[in-house]
Amino acid sequence: MQIVTTDSIEGKRIVGYMGIVSGDAIVGANMFRDFFARIRDVVGGRAGGYEKALRGAKEHAMEDMVAQAEELGANAVIGVDLDYETVGDSMLMVSANGTAVRVE
Repeated sequence: MQIVTTDSIEGKRIVGYMGIVSGDAIVGANMFRDFFARIRDVVGGRAGGYEKALRGAKEHAMEDMVAQAEELGANAVIGVDLDYETVGDSMLMVSANGTAVRVE
């Protein structure tokens, strides 16, 4: 399955548009991750716990989007957009959206 952010795939011809597909993942932050992130804010550096949680949420959202595309009979997803939001005080949400297509 090819996944691209562009509206076409170079060298491939789109032969069918299957529809819009999406995947979402919400990850809760915990108090330990929050505590260590605050320490990082003071002393500098990267908040590895948050980065790992965000990376995992992105992977889950993409997997859900691809599964939905496969159910529609697509072999590629074009125009992929990733959105990141906070939900409440301690939740992170990642949404992956794109157009499922059939290419040859």
